[in-house]
This record gives sequence, C-alpha cells and structure tokens, in this order.
Amino acid sequence: MAGFVKVAKTGEIAPGQGKQVEVNGKKIALFNVEGSFYVIDDTCTHRGGPLSEGALEGKKVSCPWHGATYDLTTGEVLSPPAPKGVARYNARVEGDDVEVEI
Repeated sequence: MAGFVKVAKTGEIAPGQGKQVEVNGKKIALFNVEGSFYVIDDTCTHRGGPLSEGALEGKKVSCPWHGATYDLTTGEVLSPPAPKGVARYNARVEGDDVEVEI
C-alpha cells in the first residue's frame, strides 16, 4: 500500500541540487528546484547513471554519464541516448520534512 515516507529535511538539499535517497530498498533522486521538490528514479535508462548527480537546468536533469535529459515533473526522457523515461513520485513538505509517496 502506497503512503508518504519521510526522506530528508528541506535544508539538506540546496536549491538547484539533487540527492540520492533510498526508500524500501529503492534508490530515488530528490531534487530541489527553487524550493519545490521533485522525485524520480535515480537510475538512467541508458546505462544506469546516477541521475541524482546530474546537472539541473530548471525542471530538467541531465545524466552525468552520457547526457540524457529527463523532465522532473513527468519522468519523461527529453533527449537521447536514454530509450525511455523513469518513474516519477509525488513529494510534499510537512514542516521541514520532505516526504515521498512510494
């Protein structure tokens, strides 16, 4: 059954940065975009690069390994070489806790 799980404090991730977190054995990437939080799978569908370490440009992240770009709002792949998108998860802020619906 899905539910929200606390994954970080808001102050742990500066605006324009990402962080890998693990929830129930699953690695996900948490991003702070101007105070709004977005969560997608952390593994690029091309060669498995860590998306949490990628460069953010607005609501897009580029894989640090080969440059595939993903939309943080949908998980959709925007540019190759990734063949498909990644899962996107709902995030919310409760007090100073960031929670993700898994």
